[in-house]
Amino acid sequence: MEATTRAAVARRGRLLQYLTVLWNSAECIVALAAGFLAGSIALVGFGFDSAIEVTSSLAALWRLRSDAVERDRERAEGRTLRIIGVCFMLLAGYVLYDAIRTLLTREPPSVSTAGIIITGLSLIVMPILVGAKRRVAASLQSSALEAETRQTRVCAYLSGIVLGGLALNAAFGWWWADPVAGLAMTPLIAWEGWQALTGQTCCDT
Repeated sequence: MEATTRAAVARRGRLLQYLTVLWNSAECIVALAAGFLAGSIALVGFGFDSAIEVTSSLAALWRLRSDAVERDRERAEGRTLRIIGVCFMLLAGYVLYDAIRTLLTREPPSVSTAGIIITGLSLIVMPILVGAKRRVAASLQSSALEAETRQTRVCAYLSGIVLGGLALNAAFGWWWADPVAGLAMTPLIAWEGWQALTGQTCCDT
């Protein structure tokens, strides 16, 4: 790829990461506030997931800023992959703990309209960001950016899970639906983290 074209793609990637940081920061604040008010462990967990996604996006921004010089690019690639891998593992651990605790305490959350709205919006925004960021990662042949894109995809999955749990609890009182879905997601999140930590991604550096 020509240097000018690569620079343009990197600029587009940085813009997407800034948008991701802004969205996830707002998502984190709303989800945590709504979660604590409603007593929803799932929403609180979703808020922490958004905070982790911000960390991954900041790591990806650092990777994109180091794209011009090949030596810096390779160093940034490895470090970014490790940061994103650790974020995945932290998220997997939290979701697992959150799900088990919810099942053991058997404390159904209150209905949260704000939580339903923010997770519903996330289901729209996240897939759009995933598609755009995947194209940037493929163009730059970056494993680190592909790993960060997959974390955004996991965030979209979690949005659906939390929304489903909130909706089922609001409609039928099925408080257990969300933690069970969270348990099912934990192996996927951990596997994505392992792939990032070991560099087993679809793109070559």
